[in-house]
Amino acid sequence: MTNLASVRSGPHEIDLRAAASYLAKSTRFVPGQPDMWAFVLFEALVFTGYFGIYMVHRTQNPELFLGSQAQLDLRIGVLNTLLLLVSSWSIARCVRAAREGAYRSALSQAYLTLFFGIAFLTSKVFEWSREIHKGYTLSTNEFFSFYFFLTGIHFLHLLIGFVVLGVVVYQLWSPARRSQLLVETGATYWHTVDFLWVMIFALLYVMR
Repeated sequence: MTNLASVRSGPHEIDLRAAASYLAKSTRFVPGQPDMWAFVLFEALVFTGYFGIYMVHRTQNPELFLGSQAQLDLRIGVLNTLLLLVSSWSIARCVRAAREGAYRSALSQAYLTLFFGIAFLTSKVFEWSREIHKGYTLSTNEFFSFYFFLTGIHFLHLLIGFVVLGVVVYQLWSPARRSQLLVETGATYWHTVDFLWVMIFALLYVMR
């Protein structure tokens, strides 16, 4: 009688039930908690509104926006972008290592993500200080109002991101409380922060 749970092909036997079980465990639609993805969608909609308002004001006064944009240091903007992109790479490696049970490696990658985040924070504070010293503030003109508002909102999200990374580290530290779901949820938030910065960088520093 044919055993439907297995298929023989020469010396090899494929256990269909084992294969189905493996696929069920390894296949996921989205990483992390669904609530985080709802938050990501909400944030995307809010920032889309901010970006839309910025574009409307920019088209109404292109000379002022271009002249003010020229006062930003593109090199610092590029550096900050690279720092967050590398931090996304390290948190992705953290998630992958945690999935494979390599928790020491995952913890190292989480610390590396914290390092890149702190480097971004330090660089951004330096950039703000430099611009304020040159006389550019929130009330200078429309461009700098948008600049300080958008980068300030992002900075707040970054600070929350440090708390989220702290939760990831806490989860990875002890076998008694390891939750892959929370690790992936934290990584999803961090990727969102990075993505928002890439959009802000493109609008404020690059677009002409």
